[in-house]
Amino acid sequence: MSKHHYLFTWRLTFVLLLGSLLAGCGINNIPTYDEQVKSAWSQVENQYQRRADLVPNLVETVKGFARQERETLTAVVEARAKATSIQISAEDLNDPAKMQQFEQAQAQLTGALSRLMAVSERYPDLKSNQNFLTLQSQLEGTENRIAVARRDYIAAVQQYNTEIRTFPGRIWHSLMYSDMPLRENFEATTVDAEQAPAVQFE
Repeated sequence: MSKHHYLFTWRLTFVLLLGSLLAGCGINNIPTYDEQVKSAWSQVENQYQRRADLVPNLVETVKGFARQERETLTAVVEARAKATSIQISAEDLNDPAKMQQFEQAQAQLTGALSRLMAVSERYPDLKSNQNFLTLQSQLEGTENRIAVARRDYIAAVQQYNTEIRTFPGRIWHSLMYSDMPLRENFEATTVDAEQAPAVQFE
Protein backbone atom coordinates (compact mmCIF):
# COMPACT_ATOMS: atom_id res chain seq x y z
CA MET A 1 0.00 0.00 0.00
CA SER A 2 1.44 3.38 -1.03
CA LYS A 3 1.91 6.15 1.46
CA HIS A 4 -0.59 8.29 -0.44
CA HIS A 5 -3.19 5.54 -0.36
CA TYR A 6 -2.54 4.93 3.33
CA LEU A 7 -3.05 8.63 4.17
CA PHE A 8 -6.25 8.75 2.12
CA THR A 9 -7.61 5.68 3.92
CA TRP A 10 -6.67 7.12 7.31
CA ARG A 11 -8.30 10.47 6.55
CA LEU A 12 -11.45 8.80 5.25
CA THR A 13 -11.67 6.64 8.38
CA PHE A 14 -11.11 9.70 10.57
CA VAL A 15 -13.84 11.70 8.78
CA LEU A 16 -16.32 8.80 9.01
CA LEU A 17 -15.52 8.27 12.68
CA LEU A 18 -15.80 11.97 13.44
CA GLY A 19 -19.10 12.15 11.56
CA SER A 20 -20.58 9.25 13.49
CA LEU A 21 -19.38 10.72 16.80
CA LEU A 22 -20.88 14.11 16.02
CA ALA A 23 -24.15 12.55 14.92
CA GLY A 24 -24.26 10.57 18.14
CA CYS A 25 -23.63 13.74 20.16
CA GLY A 26 -26.80 15.39 18.89
CA ILE A 27 -25.30 17.86 16.43
CA ASN A 28 -28.36 17.43 14.20
CA ASN A 29 -30.96 17.62 16.97
CA ILE A 30 -31.57 21.35 16.77
CA PRO A 31 -32.43 21.53 13.03
CA THR A 32 -34.36 18.26 13.33
CA TYR A 33 -36.46 19.58 16.21
CA ASP A 34 -36.92 22.89 14.40
CA GLU A 35 -38.37 21.06 11.41
CA GLN A 36 -40.68 19.17 13.76
CA VAL A 37 -41.91 22.50 15.14
CA LYS A 38 -42.67 23.76 11.64
CA SER A 39 -44.41 20.52 10.72
CA ALA A 40 -46.50 20.60 13.90
CA TRP A 41 -47.48 24.19 13.19
CA SER A 42 -48.63 23.21 9.70
CA GLN A 43 -50.99 20.72 11.30
CA VAL A 44 -52.36 23.42 13.59
CA GLU A 45 -53.06 25.64 10.59
CA ASN A 46 -54.56 22.74 8.64
CA GLN A 47 -57.06 22.02 11.40
CA TYR A 48 -58.01 25.67 11.83
CA GLN A 49 -58.51 25.87 8.06
CA ARG A 50 -60.66 22.75 8.20
CA ARG A 51 -62.85 24.50 10.76
CA ALA A 52 -63.03 27.67 8.68
CA ASP A 53 -64.12 25.60 5.67
CA LEU A 54 -67.09 24.25 7.65
CA VAL A 55 -68.38 27.70 8.58
CA PRO A 56 -70.10 28.76 5.31
CA ASN A 57 -72.22 25.59 5.11
CA LEU A 58 -73.01 25.80 8.81
CA VAL A 59 -74.11 29.44 8.51
CA GLU A 60 -76.26 28.69 5.47
CA THR A 61 -77.92 25.74 7.22
CA VAL A 62 -78.72 27.76 10.34
CA LYS A 63 -79.93 30.67 8.19
CA GLY A 64 -82.45 28.37 6.54
CA PHE A 65 -84.13 27.73 9.89
CA ALA A 66 -83.27 30.84 11.89
CA ARG A 67 -82.92 33.75 9.52
CA GLN A 68 -83.87 36.15 12.30
CA GLU A 69 -80.63 35.31 14.13
CA ARG A 70 -78.87 37.77 11.86
CA GLU A 71 -76.57 39.21 14.53
CA THR A 72 -75.22 35.79 15.50
CA LEU A 73 -74.79 34.72 11.89
CA THR A 74 -73.01 37.96 11.00
CA ALA A 75 -70.67 37.59 13.99
CA VAL A 76 -69.64 34.12 12.79
CA VAL A 77 -69.01 35.28 9.22
CA GLU A 78 -66.96 38.27 10.40
CA ALA A 79 -64.96 36.18 12.87
CA ARG A 80 -64.21 33.64 10.14
CA ALA A 81 -63.02 36.39 7.79
CA LYS A 82 -60.69 37.79 10.44
CA ALA A 83 -59.36 34.35 11.44
CA THR A 84 -58.58 33.33 7.86
CA SER A 85 -56.93 36.69 7.07
CA ILE A 86 -54.16 36.14 9.63
CA GLN A 87 -51.50 33.77 8.36
CA ILE A 88 -48.45 32.72 10.36
CA SER A 89 -45.32 31.77 8.40
CA ALA A 90 -42.41 29.77 9.81
CA GLU A 91 -40.57 33.06 10.43
CA ASP A 92 -43.58 34.47 12.32
CA LEU A 93 -43.42 31.62 14.84
CA ASN A 94 -40.81 33.69 16.70
CA ASP A 95 -43.04 36.79 16.86
CA PRO A 96 -45.15 36.79 20.05
CA ALA A 97 -47.31 39.69 18.82
CA LYS A 98 -48.30 37.86 15.62
CA MET A 99 -48.89 34.61 17.49
CA GLN A 100 -51.14 36.42 19.96
CA GLN A 101 -53.01 38.12 17.11
CA PHE A 102 -53.57 34.73 15.46
CA GLU A 103 -54.73 33.18 18.73
CA GLN A 104 -57.15 36.00 19.50
CA ALA A 105 -58.72 35.78 16.05
CA GLN A 106 -59.17 32.02 16.40
CA ALA A 107 -60.61 32.47 19.91
CA GLN A 108 -63.08 35.00 18.53
CA LEU A 109 -64.24 32.48 15.94
CA THR A 110 -64.52 29.79 18.62
CA GLY A 111 -66.77 32.07 20.68
CA ALA A 112 -68.93 33.01 17.69
CA LEU A 113 -69.38 29.34 16.74
CA SER A 114 -70.36 28.46 20.31
CA ARG A 115 -73.07 31.15 20.22
CA LEU A 116 -74.23 29.87 16.85
CA MET A 117 -74.56 26.36 18.24
CA ALA A 118 -76.56 27.68 21.19
CA VAL A 119 -79.06 29.20 18.73
CA SER A 120 -80.12 25.70 17.68
CA GLU A 121 -81.70 25.15 21.11
CA ARG A 122 -84.47 27.56 20.11
CA TYR A 123 -85.21 25.80 16.82
CA PRO A 124 -86.26 22.12 17.12
CA ASP A 125 -86.44 21.73 13.34
CA LEU A 126 -82.84 22.90 13.05
CA LYS A 127 -81.67 20.58 15.82
CA SER A 128 -83.14 17.59 13.99
CA ASN A 129 -81.97 18.60 10.51
CA GLN A 130 -79.61 15.94 9.13
CA ASN A 131 -77.33 18.44 7.40
CA PHE A 132 -76.99 20.44 10.61
CA LEU A 133 -76.30 17.29 12.64
CA THR A 134 -73.59 16.26 10.17
CA LEU A 135 -71.96 19.70 10.26
CA GLN A 136 -72.17 19.77 14.04
CA SER A 137 -70.43 16.39 14.22
CA GLN A 138 -67.73 17.55 11.79
CA LEU A 139 -67.19 20.73 13.80
CA GLU A 140 -66.89 18.79 17.05
CA GLY A 141 -64.35 16.44 15.45
CA THR A 142 -62.40 19.40 14.08
CA GLU A 143 -62.28 21.13 17.47
CA ASN A 144 -60.82 17.93 18.90
CA ARG A 145 -58.25 17.78 16.07
CA ILE A 146 -57.31 21.41 16.77
CA ALA A 147 -56.75 20.57 20.44
CA VAL A 148 -54.52 17.62 19.49
CA ALA A 149 -52.57 19.65 16.91
CA ARG A 150 -52.01 22.45 19.42
CA ARG A 151 -50.82 19.94 22.03
CA ASP A 152 -48.38 18.41 19.53
CA TYR A 153 -47.08 21.85 18.56
CA ILE A 154 -46.56 22.82 22.20
CA ALA A 155 -44.63 19.57 22.77
CA ALA A 156 -42.47 20.15 19.66
CA VAL A 157 -41.61 23.70 20.74
CA GLN A 158 -40.80 22.51 24.24
CA GLN A 159 -38.46 19.83 22.87
CA TYR A 160 -36.72 22.33 20.57
CA ASN A 161 -36.34 25.02 23.24
CA THR A 162 -35.10 22.50 25.80
CA GLU A 163 -32.46 21.26 23.35
CA ILE A 164 -31.13 24.78 22.86
CA ARG A 165 -31.00 25.49 26.58
CA THR A 166 -29.42 22.25 27.81
CA PHE A 167 -26.12 20.41 27.32
CA PRO A 168 -24.90 19.43 24.75
CA GLY A 169 -27.46 21.21 22.57
CA ARG A 170 -26.50 24.54 24.08
CA ILE A 171 -22.95 24.09 22.80
CA TRP A 172 -24.05 23.10 19.28
CA HIS A 173 -26.44 26.07 19.28
CA SER A 174 -23.67 28.54 20.14
CA LEU A 175 -21.21 26.99 17.66
CA MET A 176 -23.40 26.20 14.67
CA TYR A 177 -27.03 27.29 15.08
CA SER A 178 -26.86 30.68 16.79
CA ASP A 179 -29.18 32.10 14.12
CA MET A 180 -31.97 29.78 15.30
CA PRO A 181 -33.79 31.50 18.19
CA LEU A 182 -36.07 30.08 20.86
CA ARG A 183 -39.58 29.45 19.58
CA GLU A 184 -42.72 31.11 20.90
CA ASN A 185 -45.39 28.80 22.22
CA PHE A 186 -49.14 29.05 22.52
CA GLU A 187 -50.42 31.04 25.44
CA ALA A 188 -53.98 30.73 26.59
CA THR A 189 -55.84 33.89 25.62
CA THR A 190 -59.07 32.64 27.18
CA VAL A 191 -59.89 30.43 30.12
CA ASP A 192 -59.39 26.73 29.27
CA ALA A 193 -58.15 27.71 25.80
CA GLU A 194 -56.24 24.44 25.55
CA GLN A 195 -59.52 22.49 25.80
CA ALA A 196 -61.67 21.75 22.77
CA PRO A 197 -64.84 23.86 23.00
CA ALA A 198 -67.99 21.92 23.80
CA VAL A 199 -70.12 22.03 20.67
CA GLN A 200 -72.28 19.02 21.45
CA PHE A 201 -75.64 19.59 23.03
CA GLU A 202 -78.54 17.53 24.39
